[in-house]
Amino acid sequence: MPEETRQELKDIVDKAEISLILDTYDDIFSDFDPRPYDQRTLSEDFISEAKKAARDKTKGIELRFMIPQGLRSERSEALIKLRLKDYFRKSYRRAGIELSRQGRQAMMLVGVGAVIGFVDAFLLSLNGSSTVLRDAVEIILTPASWYTIWTGFDRLLMRPKDMVADREFFRKMAGAQITFTPY
Repeated sequence: MPEETRQELKDIVDKAEISLILDTYDDIFSDFDPRPYDQRTLSEDFISEAKKAARDKTKGIELRFMIPQGLRSERSEALIKLRLKDYFRKSYRRAGIELSRQGRQAMMLVGVGAVIGFVDAFLLSLNGSSTVLRDAVEIILTPASWYTIWTGFDRLLMRPKDMVADREFFRKMAGAQITFTPY
């Protein structure tokens, strides 16, 4: 590649927020999906690279695909832009729904653990001699209560970080300006 062309590519890469060089439009999509561009599944490699590139970006993201001049097709590019926007919008909504579902499940676990703990405390407060049955129930309920509560808090506070990061990525990409540039 001539030095002048390399410099032009470097200038384009420096200007764009996220720049990806494609050999063909198919690089964006799964190799196993033969459907048209407006229906195809996106490539895991593409999503992974886009996540890496978007990680530190804040707003006003431009997603620039550089493709050989001889392969450009305005019709294909229009379909791909629509497909990408649709994918990122749907993924953003799905991530929000899943985050809410996980939050509800976590709160339910905390609540169930608290109920188990109250039942355990109630059984301990009963007057009377200790029985094998009462001791066995206490041995089961005490750890069950703690485990359920801690699992609920773990799901509520720790695990959603990846889901929040994915949702933020999809939000950024749903609002990204998508352009195709020849090289």
